[in-house]
Amino acid sequence: MSKKEILQAEKSIALVKEQFSKGLCNALNLYPISSPMIVNEGTGINDDLNGIERPVSFPVKFLNNNRGVVVHSLAKWKRIRLQELELDAHEGILTDMKALRPDEDSSPIHSIYVDQWDWELHIDKSDRTLSYLKNIVRKIYQNLLDTEQKVYEELGIEPILPKKLSFIHSEQLLQLYPTLSPKEREHAIAKDYGAVFIIGIGGKLSNGEPHDSRSADYDDWTTPTEEGYKGLNGDLLVWNPVHDKSLELSSMGIRVDKEALEHQLTLAGALDKKSLLYHSLLLADKLPLCIGGGLGQSRICMFLLRKKHIGEVQASIWPEEVRKQAELEGINLL
Repeated sequence: MSKKEILQAEKSIALVKEQFSKGLCNALNLYPISSPMIVNEGTGINDDLNGIERPVSFPVKFLNNNRGVVVHSLAKWKRIRLQELELDAHEGILTDMKALRPDEDSSPIHSIYVDQWDWELHIDKSDRTLSYLKNIVRKIYQNLLDTEQKVYEELGIEPILPKKLSFIHSEQLLQLYPTLSPKEREHAIAKDYGAVFIIGIGGKLSNGEPHDSRSADYDDWTTPTEEGYKGLNGDLLVWNPVHDKSLELSSMGIRVDKEALEHQLTLAGALDKKSLLYHSLLLADKLPLCIGGGLGQSRICMFLLRKKHIGEVQASIWPEEVRKQAELEGINLL
């Protein structure tokens, strides 16, 4: 890869990131803020993801060797920050999150280095509805469409996203494709619609299994909705023609209130977490109601720039066999 090609690739990445982040702030009334890469261990602030991933942990000399952990995401930290900033309802924050997830498997769409636009918006109690969730998701999707159009104008990459985003609950998706695995169902529905938001991720479906696992302490995946299902969260997927598969760009949702937190901790067998800092603040009504999520920066870049490997839009580490295969296929890893 020549110097000119490398610089052009970096300019294209910067174009996507600048356009999308500015548009997101405007669409959701968000303030860009600084955020940590490290939090104190044992506070419950770090994102547990699926509950099995190990955070990077290390002793800190000036904290008497108490341990710090590199964040998985900022799902819970953002809620505490909202409270500290005393933002009004329908004001929020946007952070340029950088995290490490060393238990991720290497693949063309996975890296142990995770870069997200992590956002959180203060809401009213009356906003804790499926219709409000859908309204926010539509605004995010419109920003994705606007960014795709900007990429077309600047780089000549033809737009492929449908103008309208589709919605489906994970239970409806199961009934539509009862013989397929959750991932196969995602591929099928994304291919049919082009772009889809799957609602209700984390709770058990009629087959006794969740569509996918979710931590019990941030997204609300148990509250009944006006459409007769449960869950105020979901995943945004698009159909990626480069891989001929679906690609998840965002996981987001209305966050648990204290009743939903207690219920979900019970279902998860994790009531011991109630004594942790984040959980005790929420159970004491000391944190604002909110909606939030993460939008994968590298995922969005690779999708809009039609890249085959996430390593083409971010600098990370890869197994030697991955580097060799990329070289054989003419893929230029940063």
